[in-house]
Amino acid sequence: MHKIGKVFWISLFISAIFVLWGVIAPTNLESITSTVQSFLTSQFGWFYILSVVIFLVFSIYLMFSRYGSMRLGQTGEKPEYNKVTWFAMLFSAGMGIGIIFWGAAEPLAHFASPPNAQPETIAAAQNALRASVFHWGLQTWSIYTVIALSIAYFKFRRGAPGLISSTFQPLIGNRANGWIGNIIDIIAVFATIFGVATSLGLGASQISGGISYVTDIKNNFSTQLIIIAIVTILFMLSAWTGLSKGIKYLSNTNIALAVLLLVLTIVLGPTVFIFETFVSTIGNYINSLPSLSFQMASFNEEHNNWIQDWTVFYWAWFIAWSPFVGTFIARISKGRTIREFIFGVLFIPTIFCALWFVVFGGSSLFQELNGINTGLTDLAKEETLFGLFESFPYGSLLTIVAILLISTFFITSADSATFVLGMQTTNGSLNPPNKIKMIWGVIQAATASVLLTSGGLGALQTASIVSAFPFAFILLIMIVSLFKALKEDYQAQSNI
Repeated sequence: MHKIGKVFWISLFISAIFVLWGVIAPTNLESITSTVQSFLTSQFGWFYILSVVIFLVFSIYLMFSRYGSMRLGQTGEKPEYNKVTWFAMLFSAGMGIGIIFWGAAEPLAHFASPPNAQPETIAAAQNALRASVFHWGLQTWSIYTVIALSIAYFKFRRGAPGLISSTFQPLIGNRANGWIGNIIDIIAVFATIFGVATSLGLGASQISGGISYVTDIKNNFSTQLIIIAIVTILFMLSAWTGLSKGIKYLSNTNIALAVLLLVLTIVLGPTVFIFETFVSTIGNYINSLPSLSFQMASFNEEHNNWIQDWTVFYWAWFIAWSPFVGTFIARISKGRTIREFIFGVLFIPTIFCALWFVVFGGSSLFQELNGINTGLTDLAKEETLFGLFESFPYGSLLTIVAILLISTFFITSADSATFVLGMQTTNGSLNPPNKIKMIWGVIQAATASVLLTSGGLGALQTASIVSAFPFAFILLIMIVSLFKALKEDYQAQSNI
């Protein structure tokens, strides 16, 4: 029996009000949310930056600490999924559409408008790749590590419901099951909705951009709305089949398509340049990680604005994503040790993301610097990847593979999110009822559509930053609670 209580009904009511607001007064919605976003980024950018540093330091500490051998489950319990499937599922949920959209576009954006170098120079290109890897590297995955580890530990080790609020029991006791816990879970639901809606909007705009680039179909809101409608039907069909069927098979398909696109781009592109650039970019990233992690550029207004527009936006977006990604990764990680979990969630995806951005971003920069395709920086961000492929042999094939990959990532992300929202609003049920998942599927699609209507990609970014702010505090307190639980259980285990 699934318990559908206050969290579901309150979250559903407020979500419906937001969607109606966007339908009735989209300009007003954009104006108010943009004002809030500007205030948060200008006054609290430092808070986002510092919070993510804390997440990373805590994750690395736990991995090498005495708690690393503790298991996310009972003694001797084995993982539910093999490592390949586990990685495919966590990666599909954790990155998906984002790396496809920004893989070529972000390095080119930094190349054309660098924060601390002359535009369109070799120095700008090197810094562009370093910044891209930084934005999609260890910091990003540490956010997911903290929340996923906390949920998995309390769920599988202590038998608590799979809710965000359950991770606060060591600090607030039974109040985690009362109104305080309800508030925490409702905030998590909204962070999830807006974080995922941002990715769905990005996915719809890029699929539309790709179709527009190779056909006569226009890349406009109507096309994007049709794409959202079609993909909504597909991901709801997938969600209906459950975790071990639809999401599992689609996740494996995602990884296969991603690796295929990656390999084809390496082989058909500037192969030696890519490998050399990967090695140097990794070194550049590692060497600069401490300074980049704390960078605010308070004495340079232009650079500070760049940090707000890029780094602060990313950290907020990923924090907004974290309830969804964290709950999903926790659900599929039963039986793994804390050390194995952190290594798998923190380091392996970071390496893959770094390779991805060097392959697609590096290839784009190579074309620009060598005069092969100098119009890439003039393209809309959602069309950049397809513009890159235009100069490749078999470019049409690469474009088709890319559109398929975006579509499957789109379906998987939305599919996983309906599952997680179902968990969060049915008292942590590991198998939420299909009718609840369908309701949240419609809400997600409607939210993405409303945000695109009210301001396009800018509105999507704004929604992420606003929804992430309260949840960042929850994550910081969660660290304290998890550490207290680990200390208690380790001592109890040592005394046996």
